[in-house]
Amino acid sequence: MTGARILELLGSPGVLVGLEVLWLFLITGWILQERRPPVTTLAWILGLALLPVVGVLVYLFIGPRRLKRRLLRRAAARRNLSGQPEAWATLEAEAPLPARQLLLLARTLTGVPAETATSATLYDDGDQAIDAIVEAIAAARDHVHLEYYIFSPDRTGTRVLDALVERARAGVTVRLLVDASGSSHLKPRFLAPLLEAGGQVARFNPAFGGKASARFFNFRTHRKIVVCDGLTAFTGGVNITDSHSSLASGEAAWRDTHLRLTGNAVHGLQLAFLEDWLFSRPGEPPPESEARRARYFPEAGRGPHLVQIVASGPDEPGPRQSRLEETGHAVEALYFAAIAGARRRVWLTTPYLLPSESMAAALECAALRGVDVRLLVPVRTDSRLVDAASRTFHGGLLAAGAAIHLYGPPMVHAKTCVVDDDLAIVGTANIDNRSLRLNFEVVVAFHGGPVVEQLAAFFLADLGRARPSARADRRERFPRRLFSSLARLLTPQL
Repeated sequence: MTGARILELLGSPGVLVGLEVLWLFLITGWILQERRPPVTTLAWILGLALLPVVGVLVYLFIGPRRLKRRLLRRAAARRNLSGQPEAWATLEAEAPLPARQLLLLARTLTGVPAETATSATLYDDGDQAIDAIVEAIAAARDHVHLEYYIFSPDRTGTRVLDALVERARAGVTVRLLVDASGSSHLKPRFLAPLLEAGGQVARFNPAFGGKASARFFNFRTHRKIVVCDGLTAFTGGVNITDSHSSLASGEAAWRDTHLRLTGNAVHGLQLAFLEDWLFSRPGEPPPESEARRARYFPEAGRGPHLVQIVASGPDEPGPRQSRLEETGHAVEALYFAAIAGARRRVWLTTPYLLPSESMAAALECAALRGVDVRLLVPVRTDSRLVDAASRTFHGGLLAAGAAIHLYGPPMVHAKTCVVDDDLAIVGTANIDNRSLRLNFEVVVAFHGGPVVEQLAAFFLADLGRARPSARADRRERFPRRLFSSLARLLTPQL
């Protein structure tokens, strides 16, 4: 049979239909083997059926198969750190019942028990947070570990880098881990002084496309972690960039919340960093167990703050993996359980409000049963698509009795939650699918203590720069409603 005849046959309608049916049969069997949630499975099958070639490339780069291949590398890093420090003590038995259940939930999902902090300091100003970080770096004597989604080569980034270079020259071990997409503007020339001083730099999960790919490519580290000598740590919403600095950006600086911890509670943040570091440097041998306990997980004695470090990501290990894929990961599970059990108030701040159906239902049900549910979100974020999609969730929440407050400008970037008088959460996770299921995140949960009321005071102060939302979709013009509805279809990836 000649080549021309083959092309003629392939171009006939009957053959094309047959090939499409065969293709649909093959990809359906392939996708079903992943055992993803039904909506996700159907969406991938439909997408691959409509885009036979392009769809496969997209699936391989950002779909579950890509995550599974990366997961295998990350699981190796976790095994290298197996055997948590013996000094870690379980404090669940001493906590009241609601806190005890949340502590058990988090420990079961993450394997990390609750610990205590000797001090906890909240910052509602980016410059104050950066000042404290630079001061802690300067005081480090053994090691400094940093992990950031965004580390920019600007005024703020240069200041932090200079502090790291000084410590590296003094013989302190300095490790800087940045997300390859979020920190794509961080060039070798900028990092050269740190490397020349003996510091180490790694990029988490390199992906083509640079910063433009950050919102659409999965498996990013969205964490912001600083650990100094294993006893002082920082986390929260503040990246190393001028966007958070009023000294550099003036009134346009983002409003954010950051946290400084000291004591044994730092261990959970140290573990999260070391896992990510070994994953990003697969050829580097892990620290020996004895050295790790003595150097990276020193004992600080018992402190007054009961703290749970909850780190999550798309690679959470263990036999519960399939269940997590359906119900969410550890941070989402913590939020869901806390909101579902709230009795008096849920005060939530998030820059990106794109909740899953279960999270939206938890918030709406809490409001319907009389809980004071208030959400603080920006008037505008840095993404028109996110803004449009987020608006579609306002109607249901408002109808249930929740209050939505629109902050700014400037943009609010804090990720915090206060539940009753018992729980305060500060961390890196937004209330969206990307943070709760696709990225690596970390939050710090305080069970009781002064941090709860301090974070509540921050929330009330922020309401002074916000206005209540009374949005109703029917009042919007049709093109705007249509754009918002289309944007909502992308919420699993935004």
